Amino acid sequence: MKKADFGVALYLLAAVIFFIIPIPSILLDVMLAINISMAMIILFNALFVQEVLDMSFFPTLLLFTTIFRISLNVSSTRLILTTGDPGSVVETFGGFVGGGDLVIGAIVFIVLILIQFIVINKGSERVAEVTARFTLDAMPGKQMAIDADLNTGAITELEARERRTKIQSEASFFGSMDGATKYVKGDATAGLIITLINVVGGTVTGYMNQGMDIMEALQQYGILTIGDGLVSQIPSLLISLATGILVTKASKEADFGTVLVSQLFGIPKVLYIVGGTIAFLGVLTPLPIYIFVPLGGLFLVSGRMIHNSAGVAAIEEEANEEENAAEEIRKPENVVSLLQVDPIELEFGYGIIPLADVNQGGDLLDRVVMIRRQVALELGTVVPIIRLRDNIQLNPNQYIIKIKGIQVTEGEILFDHYMAMNPGYVEEEITGIPTFEPSFHLPAIWITEGQRERAESLGYTVVDPPSIIATHLTEVIRQHIAELLTRQDVSNLINNVKENNPALVDELTPKLLGIGEIQKVLQNLLREGISIRDLLSIFETLADHASTTRDTDVLTEYVRQSLKRAISRKYFPANETTSVVTLDPKVEQDIMGSVKQTEQGAYLTLDPDKTKAIIASVETEVSKLENIGKNPIIITSPIVRMYFKKLTEDYFKDLIVVSYNEVESNVELQSVGMVTE
Repeated sequence: MKKADFGVALYLLAAVIFFIIPIPSILLDVMLAINISMAMIILFNALFVQEVLDMSFFPTLLLFTTIFRISLNVSSTRLILTTGDPGSVVETFGGFVGGGDLVIGAIVFIVLILIQFIVINKGSERVAEVTARFTLDAMPGKQMAIDADLNTGAITELEARERRTKIQSEASFFGSMDGATKYVKGDATAGLIITLINVVGGTVTGYMNQGMDIMEALQQYGILTIGDGLVSQIPSLLISLATGILVTKASKEADFGTVLVSQLFGIPKVLYIVGGTIAFLGVLTPLPIYIFVPLGGLFLVSGRMIHNSAGVAAIEEEANEEENAAEEIRKPENVVSLLQVDPIELEFGYGIIPLADVNQGGDLLDRVVMIRRQVALELGTVVPIIRLRDNIQLNPNQYIIKIKGIQVTEGEILFDHYMAMNPGYVEEEITGIPTFEPSFHLPAIWITEGQRERAESLGYTVVDPPSIIATHLTEVIRQHIAELLTRQDVSNLINNVKENNPALVDELTPKLLGIGEIQKVLQNLLREGISIRDLLSIFETLADHASTTRDTDVLTEYVRQSLKRAISRKYFPANETTSVVTLDPKVEQDIMGSVKQTEQGAYLTLDPDKTKAIIASVETEVSKLENIGKNPIIITSPIVRMYFKKLTEDYFKDLIVVSYNEVESNVELQSVGMVTE
């Protein structure tokens, strides 16, 4: 056990023992002195701590000190009633602080109780309650602000995590403080009740057991009881004050004393007015002139000194600013920060800023967060942070999307307009500004807010500008998600699987495959839009076949076959016959005959004329499917699939190539054509 843990345990154990076992008066004196010292330590810590979370255990500390103080109260009560000798500390507080008189001591004690109850406890309790409520209510807004800063690149993932942790800690702290203030209030109530019991019990004991008369017993035991109450209530008052200071600190990261003095005595004009008023009262009224005139003069002199020091400070600050600016110009440029390339960037002109500004009602930042969640659910991979930046070099309504610092696409919107698209069955056209939808390059028109309801009633698909940008960004991410998957991302995915399946991961990597090889398999899947959420099945398949081949293309085909349920569900709707195109067996033979294996992998050496004929046939057959509104799907044999996909991917970006082994047995297919040479 650590020394600190032992000390805390001993502190609590002593409190329990004092409830049960009588202690001598000398030990009680020591404990009371420790109790007063602890109260002072807590008070000054609360006063000078720079951040409230630096005293995050304050609610627990209140409980500890309260139970310890009550246990001392019980011990002193036992000594007063049994021996009449509670020790020097209690007697001193009763005789010196209480003036050695029952009435004076009682009045001082009652005043302390009233101050604690009515002023400090009541205010602290209310402030703690309101602070806890506002802190909890503000949590969602603070979390959204952190997400917004993270998406715009203002902070890093680590800083965002630290801020979230701090917000949660503050909420827990102020929530606990709301309840902990009840300890202090209950402690004061218990002290008052114990004092009343002591007075009555001591008087009865002195009268019945020691032969005193009523007044003598009341005087003797009353003074001791008042001393006991004072020695208990003064530490309680200090801790109540510490509680009030802690919950009322407006600035959580400032030096309390310095800020308080600077705010109170920082304006010379105020000190001039106060000093003149105080001196005026001393001269022209019966108030003691020897007090008020020197005090007024002191305020006037202080105001003059602060005025002079403020002027000097302003000159020094201006000189420092100039020096810092010159130093900034002289120092060599730090080019390291310029080397950073963001995986995904969305840059927009100043006309689109309101869509990204939360203060102006823009929700583009929230949509970016939802895009990352949507892609994670759909494809099973984490999308990198999307940086949002305004760019004054762009047209006001223009935006561009960059992948790894290179622009891949752009778009343009009209602020305060809506984009209306004809899904194909709208008979009556609506007037507007012709344009093209940026994600799929479909014809559309810009319409105003007033035309929106009519366009929707006619059957148009109407979307607002933030949705247009979000949809475009989502499609770009889907197209490039494979190249955005880094080795570090793969390592994180492997570690997630390893938490519940350590045997599988230990068998797979690094014994059979390295992280880079697993990355290539996952990239192959993502490149064709196959989700990698089922990493367990993917890793199981890789572990089964990696011992026979380390060709990542071949391993990808094995994995695709193990994911045939997901592939079938993605491309072939249930209870519906899907139209597809098949591959001529002769074409398959020619493709397999032209495959050349090298150390860097396999490649095709197909005759250019045959390649041209195959591509032309694919174009013809795919157009048949597109004309009837179907996805362009070609079915091949398993061994040919990856080579045929490589052959056609440069010509047909959206072409879906599936092997027979990737189709579940209950799927109904209908061939509407065949690719030939």
